[in-house]
Amino acid sequence: MSTILIADDEARIRRLVSDFLKRDGHNIVEAADGREALQILENRHPGLDLAILDVMMPGMDGFEVLRELRAQERGDKHLPVMLLTARAEDADQVRGLEDGADDYVTKPFSPIVLAARVRTLLKREGRTTAPVEQFGALSINELRREVLVNNTPIDLTPKEYELLVYFKNNRTIALSRESILNAVWGYDYFGDLRTVDTHVKKLRAKLGDCGSMISTVRGYGYRFEG
Repeated sequence: MSTILIADDEARIRRLVSDFLKRDGHNIVEAADGREALQILENRHPGLDLAILDVMMPGMDGFEVLRELRAQERGDKHLPVMLLTARAEDADQVRGLEDGADDYVTKPFSPIVLAARVRTLLKREGRTTAPVEQFGALSINELRREVLVNNTPIDLTPKEYELLVYFKNNRTIALSRESILNAVWGYDYFGDLRTVDTHVKKLRAKLGDCGSMISTVRGYGYRFEG
């Protein structure tokens, strides 16, 4: 179990990211601005395993917090940092990486993709493990982004894969079409709810007999019974 700092001045973004990371078993610490984030980093690092910093924060922006953190680090006390921002310009991404960021995610984002990148980053830093998860003949390896049925690789599109991971992470829970759409396609997606039904149909077909693990909750959505 890892402890992750989420620093963003938008409460809804902190809540969205926090909810998804908690489902992966992480402990979450929140900060509403750059100065609060730096104070937490100074007091709790190296007790933290990862920091997710929004770039556009009042007081101190994410770049400033990152530079201050890296200036204070000594020896092998490197804390992985992911920058989260609506600024997608190449120059900003280069600046963040040159300042010492380990990853850079732009808004709007899929929470599932963000959670997967967190797992990959933590694994790369040797701070956590992510074993293959097995559900009968179905196996899911998130580090490799690999899905097997009866040991045979299944070719899923990115959205089909994210949909399957979301179902897996919410096993036995009835999920509404709206919650699935927000989680997999992102909170800024304004598509039709029928998009969910179309992708579930295709996913079931590709999973073959394992497709029956995704059951329909009539008039509501779907539930993963793996």
